[in-house]
Amino acid sequence: MGDNISRERLIQLGPERLADALLGLAARSDEADDMVKRMTANSAENTKRFKAKLAGLKRARRFIDWRGASGFARELEDMLADLEAGVDDPETGVKIVATFFEADQHIFEQCDDSSGSVGDVFRCAACDLFVHYASGCADKAWLVDRLLKLYGHDDYGVRDVLIDAAHRFLPKESLRDLADRLWQRSEKERQHTHEARHWILGMESVARQLKDAVLYEKAQRAAWPELSTSACIDIARVYLEAGDLATALSWLERVQGETFRSSDRDDLLLAVYIKIGDTDKAAEVAWRIFRGHRSKDTLKTLLSVIGKDKRESVIEGEARSILASGRLSHSDAEFLIESGHIDEAEAYLLDHADELDGNRYTSLLPLAESMEKDRRWLAASLIYRALL
Repeated sequence: MGDNISRERLIQLGPERLADALLGLAARSDEADDMVKRMTANSAENTKRFKAKLAGLKRARRFIDWRGASGFARELEDMLADLEAGVDDPETGVKIVATFFEADQHIFEQCDDSSGSVGDVFRCAACDLFVHYASGCADKAWLVDRLLKLYGHDDYGVRDVLIDAAHRFLPKESLRDLADRLWQRSEKERQHTHEARHWILGMESVARQLKDAVLYEKAQRAAWPELSTSACIDIARVYLEAGDLATALSWLERVQGETFRSSDRDDLLLAVYIKIGDTDKAAEVAWRIFRGHRSKDTLKTLLSVIGKDKRESVIEGEARSILASGRLSHSDAEFLIESGHIDEAEAYLLDHADELDGNRYTSLLPLAESMEKDRRWLAASLIYRALL
């Protein structure tokens, strides 16, 4: 509401006053000055500005530490805005955005991107702009060639977003062509395991976009001949996405009893059982998920399977179970508070006061604040003392 009112009032000021104000701001701010130039330049001028900035980046000898990385990321976004304002032709746009991706080495080697803000420019703004132009390209075969050329030199791990987004601008037949050519490249690099897996990862991405579980399984088997628990779960997920419930279930059954990625396995099992209508198995898995980590979300999942009318009986039963537990669980304490059992939460925390671990700051602090808010001073003080 506030922004709308401000907008209306600014409109009422008239163009001359707004122009003067914007020029005044541009005189004091490089970002504002850049925006004014972009808004007042023609298409050719904005394209020239982008190319000049990119050339400047490649020549730069500065190093930007982590504190300046977010500002550097905004500079990069402004560059892409210049490009978007300057280029209308789809093929030209793809070519120029590709030059931005090809400058990844120059960009990353002149900054500390531990925050990930610079990488996000590639994964979000640059990817979206590539998709924007690629969607308008009539020559899809040329696009596949361009994608493969870019992906072949993904040393900084930011070009793969274009493969992941391929379904946004390539029709199904072109995605098939892309998958085939990724497979051919992996076969060519068979003697070089790392390089071969790079191409296979791209093929896996395209297979998921096609919802082609058989192709995805083929890629996984090529990358990891002795299929791991993780690989089995990933293959099951794609079969589920493809609607092949029986095969998805068979892959999940291969890893029953495994602890690694057990939560992922159970989430998939639950989805399969719900889709095939096996309510007993679905309930069994939903209970396992809930008791593995009691929370509002896992309770909601459980009740969606066993019935919302059982909410109070479930909470009461679980509260008793938590209080009888021989060990402290921060998530269980949080669950008691969320479900309105503050007395039980207080008793639980007091019973396990000697287990409070100050190193687990992020999970303990909310518990202390909840106890303090409800005037449970002893429990709150014990937790705060552990945090010191």
